[in-house]
Amino acid sequence: MSDDTTTETKRAGKAPTHIAYHVREGKDGGKGFWTRCGAAWQHKDGKGFNIQLDVLPLDGSIQLRIDDKK
Repeated sequence: MSDDTTTETKRAGKAPTHIAYHVREGKDGGKGFWTRCGAAWQHKDGKGFNIQLDVLPLDGSIQLRIDDKK
């Protein structure tokens, strides 16, 4: 798979449909720590995403959330 679609999406100036967050659990079951780590653009056919990660977490998980700040 090539990076051409992501590049084309960025050039078109379209905002991402989803935001990627790195999530780590809080101490002793407390609130987790959410750090924005990238973005995603949904494919026109709705069957996939182009994902750009600015960092790659070594622990925790990555949560992909709809960008509701539009």
